[in-house]
Amino acid sequence: MNTPATTTLLSVRQLTMRFGGLTAIDDLSLEVPAGKITGIIGPNGAGKTTLFNCLTGFYKPTTGSLRLNHPRHGEIRLETLPSHRVARDAQVVRTFQNIRLFPKMTVLENLIVAQHNVLQRASKFSIAGLFNLPGYRRAEAESIARAATWLRRLGLEQLADHAAGELPYGIQRRIEIARALCVDPLLLCLDEPAAGLNPRESAELNDLLLYLSGELGLSILLIEHDMSVVMRVSDHIGVISYGRKIAEGTPEQVKNDPQVIKAYLGEDDDEDDSEQRTHAVAGGANP
Repeated sequence: MNTPATTTLLSVRQLTMRFGGLTAIDDLSLEVPAGKITGIIGPNGAGKTTLFNCLTGFYKPTTGSLRLNHPRHGEIRLETLPSHRVARDAQVVRTFQNIRLFPKMTVLENLIVAQHNVLQRASKFSIAGLFNLPGYRRAEAESIARAATWLRRLGLEQLADHAAGELPYGIQRRIEIARALCVDPLLLCLDEPAAGLNPRESAELNDLLLYLSGELGLSILLIEHDMSVVMRVSDHIGVISYGRKIAEGTPEQVKNDPQVIKAYLGEDDDEDDSEQRTHAVAGGANP
């Protein structure tokens, strides 16, 4: 039986991002399949976060295109949109390396605030909200219900009324993902979600990502240094070094690619050392 072809959700084509004389991304092209987990890896300073900033409208690329195949709106050129429209219209949503929760708000309130675009439209820029009109009350109830649903799905329901900033670091990472999910992302971009997690928390993150992709069909683009996360959850991996793509393929293809091993751990002719490097890139070490 023939296996159906995977649909491409996002095409990055000849993307270049320059900052004066510095080229952070250099003629980069890669594909992000729909309904899969795509990992983006590379040494520090490779241009991974710059790629995310271009995708989400924080930077405007110097040249190149970011083409999103939206199921309702057709092709959307992300590089033409301001950052707030990338999330609102294209449904490309991100988290950051550093946690950006509102620490004094409850977990539930953090998830409701994430839905401010919907609530703002329903409030008709405060008038309907001030008078508590039916349309606003309905939108508010739907936002609370959506937040509660994601808290339940991510195992956070019992923490809904806790102040977000008082919870353990690993839980806060999970809350950030739940908050991003509240805006119904077509593509969820996670910037080092395993940063600062212990091995148990990293394993729980693996399970969560596999649930979101496998059970819910969510498309995920993942930047991560923790190879134990990337290699275990990714269906597809792109490798960047000095702003250029040096490899792209399945985890098995990538971990055995000589250019990937060289980019992470340097060259050596010794056969035993070469085997150790392959092990490191595959997940035995965290470069």
